[in-house]
Amino acid sequence: MATTVPISDAINALAEANNSKVTRTLWGDAWRRFRKHKLAMMGLFIIVFLIITVLVGPTFWTVDRDALDFAYTMSNPIPEHPFGSDELGRDLLARALYGGRISLAVGVTAMLIAVSLGSIIGAVSGYLGGYVDEVLSFITNLFLSLPTLPLLLLTVYLFRDSVTAVLGLELGMFAIVVTMVGVLAWMQTARVVRASFISLKQKEFVEAAICLGVKQTDIMFRHILPNALSPIIVAATLEIGSAILSESTLSFLGIGFPPDTPTWGRLVTDGSQYLQIAPHLPMIPAALIFITVLSINFMGDGLRDALDPRSRL
Repeated sequence: MATTVPISDAINALAEANNSKVTRTLWGDAWRRFRKHKLAMMGLFIIVFLIITVLVGPTFWTVDRDALDFAYTMSNPIPEHPFGSDELGRDLLARALYGGRISLAVGVTAMLIAVSLGSIIGAVSGYLGGYVDEVLSFITNLFLSLPTLPLLLLTVYLFRDSVTAVLGLELGMFAIVVTMVGVLAWMQTARVVRASFISLKQKEFVEAAICLGVKQTDIMFRHILPNALSPIIVAATLEIGSAILSESTLSFLGIGFPPDTPTWGRLVTDGSQYLQIAPHLPMIPAALIFITVLSINFMGDGLRDALDPRSRL
């Protein structure tokens, strides 16, 4: 004999089933796809590990980075000096931990400058179009044609004394390096954002906002820009690696941070003089730069695939 279920119980059961379903969102789907990208997840873990290590490491490894220990001059990695020591007996691990803070800070700060400039210029160029687009596109192409490294060298030589006199030697060089690296790296982001705005401004939600009398600035930065975040995030991750390499190049050429500031690039420069007799001196900081940039590039590839709406599952 069949049993009948009250209508109220059936409605409650249906409501509970609907509530138990996991609500899918764009960012949730992106994170789910990102987790499936093994290289991207490996890059994420490595970057998080490096950041935590350079921030918290000096708390546990309390060796003075400037302390001289002539008993271990150019020592190979040993328990007292896990990364070895340089020509003056200074602990390479302590110097690499301190230098990692500067190198990563340069990458993140320069990225913020480049992405901010590129997003604003690309948004204005793509949304307004016409003569504004032509002028901004010309400026973008002009900056793309500039030789980055010679311009960085010229800027450091021209403004190093005046800026360091006001901000101090280390902070002044940090300001010069991150500003110039960021100012000379916004063009790719601007092109990506411009293309996204040209496509998105034809959508129905933009036409509806225009009909409702929404101001152009609100349409650009409150309605269109959030929908163009995917390529911006990918460009931001890749820009961090590029900025770290630029800082390392300047330090390798001897015109970046002061010689007593052990950035990873400076450690490579100082250790390269002893490559034949102590190869660990340049190889360890070079490996740190390589691993950091490679991990960030893996993350950028994973984000590009995860944020692609055509791959939504």
